[in-house]
Amino acid sequence: MKRALACLCLVALAACQEETADAPQAVSMTETAVGHFCQMNMLEHPGPKAQVHLDGLPGAPLFFSQVRDAIAYLRMPEQSHQIAAVYVSDMGQAPSWQSPGRDNWITAESAVYVLGSERVGGMGAPELVPFADAGAAGSFTEHHGGRVVALADIPDDAVL
Repeated sequence: MKRALACLCLVALAACQEETADAPQAVSMTETAVGHFCQMNMLEHPGPKAQVHLDGLPGAPLFFSQVRDAIAYLRMPEQSHQIAAVYVSDMGQAPSWQSPGRDNWITAESAVYVLGSERVGGMGAPELVPFADAGAAGSFTEHHGGRVVALADIPDDAVL
């Protein structure tokens, strides 16, 4: 019985490792990156960004000028492909709001978000501000208002 349980655990662990290994890595935001909805150059807009990787489209993520737009995309029922990975800008590592960084990506699931701050995103709409560190998110709320939430706790009306 112990041997069967150990084998089952090994199979489960291998499946988890395979799933993690198959997830595409974040790509650098370059001068050629354009927003999926707006088709505008990503580097010309302030605030955090997002990239969504789709199964079957390796190395070519959909970029979003605002994090809230990417989360809205995730919640839309009519997807053409399965979502393989989602990355957002870690604003705790961003050089500034005007320059959110090209390579400071974190997974959307691991981020904490500031909801309801005074900051607006690259397209001028309210923004969800992602951070890898909850302490950095808390410091942000002291200066710009809002509250810290997990991805699962972001209400639909904040993105749709």
